[in-house]
Amino acid sequence: MKSRFYAVNFGIPLACAALVFLMFDMTTIDIQFSNLLFDPLSQSFPLDRVHFFEKLTHKWARIIPNWTAEIALIGAMLSLVWPLVNPQKRPRLGAFLERSRVAPVLRFAAAHRRDFFFVVVAFAVCTGVIHFLKSHTSVYCPIETTLYGGKMAHIEWYSNFQLFHEAGSGRCWPGGHASGGFTMLALYFVARRYQWRFSSAILWGSLLLGFIYGTTRVLQGWHYMSHTFWAGIFVWLACLLTALAFYGRARLERPVLQTREIAPSAGLEMQR
Repeated sequence: MKSRFYAVNFGIPLACAALVFLMFDMTTIDIQFSNLLFDPLSQSFPLDRVHFFEKLTHKWARIIPNWTAEIALIGAMLSLVWPLVNPQKRPRLGAFLERSRVAPVLRFAAAHRRDFFFVVVAFAVCTGVIHFLKSHTSVYCPIETTLYGGKMAHIEWYSNFQLFHEAGSGRCWPGGHASGGFTMLALYFVARRYQWRFSSAILWGSLLLGFIYGTTRVLQGWHYMSHTFWAGIFVWLACLLTALAFYGRARLERPVLQTREIAPSAGLEMQR
């Protein structure tokens, strides 16, 4: 069981990484695809000039991950309030919060404190990993390179990677906008912990959101398609490692609701 968990959750993304590296980084597929979107007459990517498309897919789209992170942060802060209220020692305050219907919210936040903090930390870790890779590879976006009317040279991430210091001013690999959509994968690990019915829907929905975010930037000439795949791979690994740190492998393999269902029956067996 243990080996299967690691084989699936680490093996699949690592296999995808090898496939993306061989298919995209070792070939010119990225450039060939972007060539189809580039207008040589105007020396531009047409969709990059559509103001509404930019606002819809780049500005407004950020609302989903941004609001999710803000709600998680608020929930994490509220989770610390209910223990401080301590209704047993402050019955009047507890009664007031019950009447004002604030108490259920505070109790819910306190009960899910670990989950709220996990989402906050997972979002932060994902953002940190993507920013680290961007600054330590210094890859320029297609539209910035001489291939598409820019001034910077086209380089591959692996030829310019620097582990201990920034590699330059390029900030295009992996896809930052795509990673914003992929960070919603953090919710999948919460759903998996509780064995929610719609955990698979959250998984595929988060992946789809990341691919949509990334593809729209490809259409505008601000990323290559492989940048989206790399963003998804790194965000998954970051969320997975954070989930293991917060919940442990056993909890992810046997979610909380399942444990609670098993516990009473086990107790009855002991009594018998």
